[in-house]
Formats: sequence, structure tokens, C-alpha cells
Amino acid sequence: MVHDEAAVLPPLGRSTTRSDLVAASIKSAILSGRLRPDELLVERKLADLLGVSKTPVREALIALTSSGLLTPTRNRGVAVRRLRPEDVQQVYEMRLLVEPWAAGQVAATGTFDAAEARRALDDAARFVEADDHPGLSLANRRFHRSIYSTCANELVIRSLDDLQDLTALGTVSLLWEQWPTWRAELEEHREILAAVQERRAADAEELMRGHIQRSITRLQDERERAAAG
Repeated sequence: MVHDEAAVLPPLGRSTTRSDLVAASIKSAILSGRLRPDELLVERKLADLLGVSKTPVREALIALTSSGLLTPTRNRGVAVRRLRPEDVQQVYEMRLLVEPWAAGQVAATGTFDAAEARRALDDAARFVEADDHPGLSLANRRFHRSIYSTCANELVIRSLDDLQDLTALGTVSLLWEQWPTWRAELEEHREILAAVQERRAADAEELMRGHIQRSITRLQDERERAAAG
């Protein structure tokens, strides 16, 4: 007997589960700096704070550990990951391989809606004036995602989502304490947005590549100074 596979295994579709909501709440607290690197996360405490059972909390912690935001501890718990400079450099190196390509692809399509990117830049400008590093980090993440998330490659989008989370974590906990580059980066973002809007695909790709490469260079310089000192 031949079964109709479509009937046996109908598509599930996308849904937001309770564990998804818990993961989003924890991730927001990490990327905004409310949960700090090395801070231990206790299932029962989180469940009580969020008003849920331990099961979705456990599932969320597993997912966030897989994405790299959390790390296992010796007592079988998990803690917010503390990124080393070399970890952050590897994140930027991975972004360098795919994000410029994504920006070029989006620019070439001519279908980019810049509304979210503009809102992210407006928020970033306010956070710059307020000297709000966590807020600025999240606004910058929104800006980058507003561009690459409209490319046609879902694998690239998912990979960059995880890499952007790690970038935000490294930015808040490590980078901007060592070099205040947010004003220069805000201007670079404006140039990238203009290139994407104007369908200058080669320029968008090159501007994004230079934007990421400058962060890699700063990380390399900082690591060399630390090694020499």
C-alpha cells in the first residue's frame, strides 16, 4: 500500500511556543546587559520570575546554550557566556565571510524596505547621545538584521542571527569598554543603508566588508597590545 506522504506528515508551520518566549526573554536580558557574563542561571528561579514551569525554561536554556549565548558550568548548570577577545574576533571573521555577500544580494534585488533600518538608526543616534551602550548594541543588531534578513538564503539569515547575538554580547561585555567607536560606526551604517537603498550592490558589499574588517583589526591590535604588555 502506497501512503500519501503529504497526508501522513502534514507541515507543522511556524508557531511561537512557551519555550520560545522564555528564550526571547532571557536573550533580551543577556544582550541588554541585565544578565552579566558568568552569571549562573537557575531553572527554578527563572521559572518563578517568568511565571512558567521549569520545562520551557529548561528547553530555552538548551536552545540558548546551542546558540552560544550560554555555557555549561561544572555543576551541570549554565551561565551567561563570557567571550574572550579571540572569541569575538572569530565571530567577526565568520560574519566577514557571509554578511557582505548578503548586503550585496539585498541591494541587487531592489525590493529592500528601509523603514526598519531607518528606525534602528534613529534609535541608535538617541542611544549615542544618551551614552547607552546596551541600547545602542541592540539598535545596531536591529539595523544589521533589517538588511541581511531580506536576502533569499535562509541558512545565511539563521547563521547571521546567531552571530549577531554573539556580537551584541561581546560588544556590551567587552568591546565598547575598550574603544568607543559607536559614533564612527553610526556613520558607517548610514553609508551602508544608502548603498543598499540605491541598489549599489558592489558598494553595499564593500562598505559592509570594510565595516566588519575594521572591528577585526581593532581586536587584533588590542590582542597584540595585551600580549606585549
